[in-house]
Amino acid sequence: MIRVKVCGMNSPDGVDAAVEAGADWIGFVFFPASPRAVTPAQAAALSGRHHGGPKRVGLFVAPTEAQIAEVLEALPLDVLQLYVDEPRAAALRARFGLSVWRAVGVTAAGDLPAEAGGADGFLIEPAPPPNATRPGGNAVALDWSLLAGWTAPAPWLLAGGLTPENVAEAIRASGASAVDVSSGVERHRGVKDPALIRAFVAAARG
Repeated sequence: MIRVKVCGMNSPDGVDAAVEAGADWIGFVFFPASPRAVTPAQAAALSGRHHGGPKRVGLFVAPTEAQIAEVLEALPLDVLQLYVDEPRAAALRARFGLSVWRAVGVTAAGDLPAEAGGADGFLIEPAPPPNATRPGGNAVALDWSLLAGWTAPAPWLLAGGLTPENVAEAIRASGASAVDVSSGVERHRGVKDPALIRAFVAAARG
């Protein structure tokens, strides 16, 4: 079964919809430039609405150890999703003892990772467009054909511009066994739509 991560959780109804739809992961963004950013306290309150259920993922961009530690003091995370280079990913994995997914922006097939490089998994998404203020979450779709023939060195999720309307085709074209959505299930920028979350999970698994 296709596994689904719903990222950018910042509202009770969004969290509730993701849990009820059977998402495998819910993600909290700890990057102030994102319209989906939450504080550690806000994330703890949202995560605490449900015990068990999806695994909790924290998204960090070039974080310090102190920033990650502050979040972990507020709520337990299962996975660190990091926008860092390979050595930094390995160092933070060793420091915190949590699974690390390294986000990889892709323009050409040569950008796809050939080795795990200290990560437990990868988030594969388009490289950010020119003048983007964020390394990911820019609602741009990847050329899925770039993934044809790629032998992944670790588990991975497909991200970037996915919606309830295109996720099934994205899975077929890319061979992904897990997908990540954020802006594609929003009614307005940064505002999750419970109906779209349910539709996305259903479409990904249908």
